[in-house]
Amino acid sequence: VQLQASGGGLVQAGGSLRLSCAASGSILRVNDMGWYRQAPGKQRELVAAVRSGGSTNYADSVKGRFTISRDNAQNTVSLQMNSLRPEDTAVYYCNAVILSWLGLKEYWGKGTLVTVSR
Repeated sequence: VQLQASGGGLVQAGGSLRLSCAASGSILRVNDMGWYRQAPGKQRELVAAVRSGGSTNYADSVKGRFTISRDNAQNTVSLQMNSLRPEDTAVYYCNAVILSWLGLKEYWGKGTLVTVSR
């Protein structure tokens, strides 16, 4: 099982980016999916998460600007980021709890860098 993320890049403040992440492999079920980020010198933090039933939660700092969504049929999760701010600059990581033949485990994708310029 692996997670493949895409969509990072450089954007000016006020702009938008969309991150996507696809889970692949011998998947039986995908539970929670989410996005975390880690800025230089800071700890990794939860940005947004979505349960298999569709309920979501967001970090206070991104509420109203970011939207997380998932496609259960495709095992994908996306993060639409609007009104980006320089403080959103970070490496963003896709995360998912997946049941496979190896059991129930948490997986991380390789990070994708988001840089927001002033």
